[in-house]
Amino acid sequence: MQFPESWLRSFCNPPLSTQELADLLTLSGFEVEELQAAAPPFSGIVVAEIVEAVQHPDADRLRVCKVNAGGPELLQIVCGAPNARVGIKVPLATVGAALPPASDEKSDGKPFMIKVGKLRGVESFGMLCSARELGLSTDHGGLLELAPDAVIGKSIREQLNLDDMRFTLKLTPNLGHAASVMGVAREVSALTGVPLTLPTMTPVPVRIEAKLPVQVQSADLCGRFVGRVVRGVNPKAPTPAWMVDRLAACGQRSVSALVDISNSVMFELGRPSHIFDLDKIHGSLNVRWGRPGEQLKLLNGSTITVDETVGVIADEQGLESLAGIMGGDATAVGDETQNVYIEAAFWWPESVQGRARRYGFSTDASYRFERGVDPVSIAEHAERITALVLEVCGGQAGPLDDQTLRLPVSAPVTLRVARAAKVLGIPVTQAECEQVMQRLGFAYTATEGQLTVTPPSWRHDILIEEDLIEEVIRVVGLHRLNDEAPLGPVVPRVLPEGQRPLSRLRRELVGLGYQETINFSFVEARWEQELAGNTDPIRVLNPIAAPLSVMRSSLLGSLIDILKHNLARRQSRVRIFETGRVFIKDSAQADGPLAVAGLRQPRRLAGLVYGSVDAQQWGVKERLADFFDIKGDVEALLAPLQPRFVPAQHPALHPGRSAQVELDGHPIGFVGELHPRWRQAYELPQSPLLFELDLDALLKRPVPVGQSLPKHPAAQRDLAVVVQDSVSHEALMAAIHAAGDEIVREARLFDVYRPAGAEERSLAVRLTLQDDAATLTDARIDAAIQAVLASLQSKVSARLRA
Repeated sequence: MQFPESWLRSFCNPPLSTQELADLLTLSGFEVEELQAAAPPFSGIVVAEIVEAVQHPDADRLRVCKVNAGGPELLQIVCGAPNARVGIKVPLATVGAALPPASDEKSDGKPFMIKVGKLRGVESFGMLCSARELGLSTDHGGLLELAPDAVIGKSIREQLNLDDMRFTLKLTPNLGHAASVMGVAREVSALTGVPLTLPTMTPVPVRIEAKLPVQVQSADLCGRFVGRVVRGVNPKAPTPAWMVDRLAACGQRSVSALVDISNSVMFELGRPSHIFDLDKIHGSLNVRWGRPGEQLKLLNGSTITVDETVGVIADEQGLESLAGIMGGDATAVGDETQNVYIEAAFWWPESVQGRARRYGFSTDASYRFERGVDPVSIAEHAERITALVLEVCGGQAGPLDDQTLRLPVSAPVTLRVARAAKVLGIPVTQAECEQVMQRLGFAYTATEGQLTVTPPSWRHDILIEEDLIEEVIRVVGLHRLNDEAPLGPVVPRVLPEGQRPLSRLRRELVGLGYQETINFSFVEARWEQELAGNTDPIRVLNPIAAPLSVMRSSLLGSLIDILKHNLARRQSRVRIFETGRVFIKDSAQADGPLAVAGLRQPRRLAGLVYGSVDAQQWGVKERLADFFDIKGDVEALLAPLQPRFVPAQHPALHPGRSAQVELDGHPIGFVGELHPRWRQAYELPQSPLLFELDLDALLKRPVPVGQSLPKHPAAQRDLAVVVQDSVSHEALMAAIHAAGDEIVREARLFDVYRPAGAEERSLAVRLTLQDDAATLTDARIDAAIQAVLASLQSKVSARLRA
């Protein structure tokens, strides 16, 4: 349910701010899912009137307009909109205005600034705007035409009330009575005690005696049917701007005046209705259940086949409407419509529920009828619809045809005050319960200790005592409930701020192209000895299978086994990971709530990459993954932390293509290529790449610290130095940062050149320099560069390349 705040406050205007009103609704069971302004931020846009529009001398699709924006002189604007014409009032973005960023993929998210431009040789001092350019809708068919009474020079935000907040409520199925602005306002009135102001719904004068014969055959389908003939309407009459704005704020685009009136009353009062073209109805109308094989073309263009479980409205030649869901195309109002028939009915919820979903769609009408609408106020609401039709489209109304067959009866429900206090766990008095019923408009009779309540016609959800208890606590306030924990609390473990959830790590791995696997914690003894170097694994006393005889101390064996399973099924590209505990003998491990003495159970994350880097495609040449690819994945998982990769030995990995991963000087795992010995032993066509890391270290993250954006621009300088071929990248970066100059913010190696047979190589590094306190000068930059060069010379014997 979506509506503008101003519409709600026209019914009930409590002395609360927008946020306080949203909080009040949420705490009373009407969850405010979103609060959003009617329009995105923009500035410098005013109401202007086109006083002259001539053809551009050098462009067929452009017009040169003179517009009055309230200033001393007319402004010249070049415009390509097809509806740019003399006399209309439109939004004008003046020079210096900031429009919302475009919604397409090419947008950089920054406001679009208006400057003096020149189009085909003609200067343009601003831009005339469409609704799409203002972020009001997706319609880009032309300029947004404003009401004739719009004030020239007035800010468009003020003119169209674009700072009005839009409420989006997430209603549970039992809150159908709140599927309208009036329904929500009724609840706000009950919660705050502020009186409710309803729109005038006096009967319209009857000018003609025309009446359409209607027969309601099925009382179990339609309990009440109200209709009226209106002749001489003008279907081309423009919809009032206030109605168009309200419908747009409710997420409904304007169609035509007659359709807009029906939709407006539905959002306003929760009363779905339908307006037929009277001249397209053949004879009389018949309200009945459908017959197998009957077909109906709906307003959405689809043709459906009904059966005896679907309600319909038919005339003497065929079906004209799907009862409580959608009208038919044959009797739809259009530009040629002169006479209409207004229909409003009470459809039993059971007769509408599930029917729209059966045909693969849902409508605003079915949403409300499925939950139950007020059957008592149908006639009043029909008068409201008729009055709006006469006001906007003109015409003469006939008498109201009101047929009542069978309406729901509100059964009294007893509320025991003592029972309410027991269920809520707080003291509740009878006086409080009576006050709640009065505010909600519930009729009741009181005796000592209990109330006998008769729900109003718009509350179909009040059936049992607990429903009334819920109403009591909603109105008196959820803050009255005790916040004491139960005797047997189930308290979730709250993650510290410096630890990310495991689920997020899994999503990151999936984003890198890996698929998760889940394996047994007991594995083959061979895997432990060969891949983990564990000669004394923990043995399972009663293994489920002979090979699965020991507890794993590494996850690598399971991943290699899954790789073999995939290769046997001709899967040439495999990227998999697993998270889980491993089991290691450790005499220092003490017993505890989550620990076993002598047994350490750390959590690990392991991954395997085999085959090409990318799936086969035409845009990239196929390349087998190498050590640096999987090293990059590990760096991505640890970001923003920066690990060190130190050459080391691991039983499962190639001695020259593996490394130990260190974080803050502490080893957290290994990464590398499977040892050729094991590639041959496990009969693999090529060596997979593997990593295994300590999961707890992966989940730790530094808490972000707020830092202001730099006020001064950065500078970049490139250095090319010659060093011995044995100097590593790590040593080079350490030497640069050892210079100790705080304005050197970043260093990146971007080029390596080594002549054939030479013992030296040239390394090109790009330095980023920035000072938060002042703009960098050449002298300051040169001093920092000299300090870096001096540090490079002393640390790695580097010299500047000539």
